[in-house]
Amino acid sequence: MHRVPILRRKPLRLATLALCVLVGSVSAQQLPQETDWRRANDAVGAFKRGHVDILKWEQANLPAESPQIAKPQGTMLLTIEDAVRRAWLVHRELAQVQSRLGAQNVQMIATGRWVDLDPSLQRRVEDMGELLEVAMQARKAWVEAVTARQIVGHQQASLEAAQAASDLGKRMVALGNWSRLQQSPVQLAEAKARMELRRAKLAATQAQSKMIKLLGLAGFETSLVLPEQLPDVPANAMSEADLQKSAAAIRGQLPYAEDLRNKALARSAIEAYLAAHNQALDSRNFVLKEREYITEETVLHYNGMLKSVWDLLEATRNQSQATADAIGAQRDFWIAEADLQWVLQGGAPSSFVSLSGGSGESAVAAGH
Repeated sequence: MHRVPILRRKPLRLATLALCVLVGSVSAQQLPQETDWRRANDAVGAFKRGHVDILKWEQANLPAESPQIAKPQGTMLLTIEDAVRRAWLVHRELAQVQSRLGAQNVQMIATGRWVDLDPSLQRRVEDMGELLEVAMQARKAWVEAVTARQIVGHQQASLEAAQAASDLGKRMVALGNWSRLQQSPVQLAEAKARMELRRAKLAATQAQSKMIKLLGLAGFETSLVLPEQLPDVPANAMSEADLQKSAAAIRGQLPYAEDLRNKALARSAIEAYLAAHNQALDSRNFVLKEREYITEETVLHYNGMLKSVWDLLEATRNQSQATADAIGAQRDFWIAEADLQWVLQGGAPSSFVSLSGGSGESAVAAGH
């Protein structure tokens, strides 16, 4: 399956570079009071081929990234399976449950293929429900921790763009081309980006601490090695007909009271899962894709002096918001998928995910 990275920073980075070049040209020339800021824009306009020349400028002027020599420190949790198996170790009594289930069934649970399990296992294997619940908690905690770390990287890129714009505003005020009132919006944008980054870093720390506690590592480990981003959302969701069939199969193994409860839960879980899947695909394949295209085209038009630096800044901000929304939608899908898998094995979440809005912040309902 073709994977499309959910966090594609190239257009945002190009826009930031263009802003940085403009700011640098104004600063380096120390222009006299009567010089208009358009001369600085002329310097950036020298990049006639748009982002191709900007990338060449980046290679020639930005310091090369140092190779990662030292290995990352902390417990390796690069996949959901890593998190699930590590969480099971905390509950030693679950080793017997795994033994009764057999290696093949345990592997399906660890990798999230719960719908492939034989429904009769719920009746035949004692304490299987506890094994599944621990796995569900680990899956969702891992998703939250990876998402929080991913958001930090996104907010860092957003702050860099806001700082470049703010620096430009300061130069323009110093040259007499701007009033203090005109400068205020870009300074506020920088302050907001700085606050968002601070909030994102705290959320990442808290999510990691929660994960460390869940894995029984408190007092032994202070950091986790996580992937840079979540697994991509599958192109096709599980069909509603197949999900309803799985729900009916598990209800046949449950006591009457649990059967009635599970029927209602399954309906809610399936609706949340399908809605989250559609939301994630729209955010990634349409909104984010279009915002990235707009940013790239704005960079090209800006280099040809057909767009202003403020058009570029607006495009950058819009893409930043679209990226945050896409990350949130991606997280919502994996949380909804974890809830659905558990419900289809007789589990009972206290609530289901609600779809994230325009803030990019966590939209997981209370009780998760």
